[in-house]
Amino acid sequence: MKRIEELSLSHITVSVDADGIATVSLNRPEKRNALNAATVEDLIAVFSLLPRAGVRAAVLRAEGPHFCSGLDLVEHHSEDRRPEDFMHICLRWHEAFNKMEYGGVPVIAALKGAVVGGGLELASAAHIRVADAGTYFALPEGQRGLFTGGGATIRVADLVGKARMIDMILTGRVYQGQEAVTLGLAQYLVEDTEAKAYAIARAAAENPPLTNFAICSAISHMQNMSTFDAAYAESVVAGIVNTQPAARGRLAAFADKTAARVRPTE
Repeated sequence: MKRIEELSLSHITVSVDADGIATVSLNRPEKRNALNAATVEDLIAVFSLLPRAGVRAAVLRAEGPHFCSGLDLVEHHSEDRRPEDFMHICLRWHEAFNKMEYGGVPVIAALKGAVVGGGLELASAAHIRVADAGTYFALPEGQRGLFTGGGATIRVADLVGKARMIDMILTGRVYQGQEAVTLGLAQYLVEDTEAKAYAIARAAAENPPLTNFAICSAISHMQNMSTFDAAYAESVVAGIVNTQPAARGRLAAFADKTAARVRPTE
């Protein structure tokens, strides 16, 4: 198995600190971090490896003022792709985003500037999204004569509802600020998205890895099942996670009343 530092990446940088927190940075600021084919392959390589590399949580961020402006339209135009060629491009996007959502490592996206089109599809594959006042969300595909191909019909529709997603793509409607958080496009609205993302990552990394794996993979799988099958799957996962050795000390602390209590945030 390759180590993270051995990955050959074109437009993404990766580092892991001593606590097992990975920083994954989109690095095409001159293109507003648009996703070309090479960047998508980078995402697949990175998020395929992180769960097997001892990473406990990952922060997904971007160089420059924008998180991601979506599909690299210049590349798409110049390639003049055939339908079957672009279908396979879309399948690679799905591969990358599925690796994020189902990989079992908490992924926290530190958003800023443009989170539009494929950039919103990328962000929606993260488990937690942190925005600031300048972050804006949109699906402008309709105005460009395009249709979403990276999972907006799955993940964005799940976040905001089918009707709002249709409105976004038909009209190019832009959301930002508290309205975006209220709709579910992000879970936090803060001044410093990266500081908050790292704080969340470090808090999540305190959980046992098996617990995080279940939270960051099993829930998504169960959402794709019937209610009957999801109840069965949840019971199986709970049976494994809730009897793990790593949980026994925490359960003992709760039993003897030395564990921290759940309290409202100050």
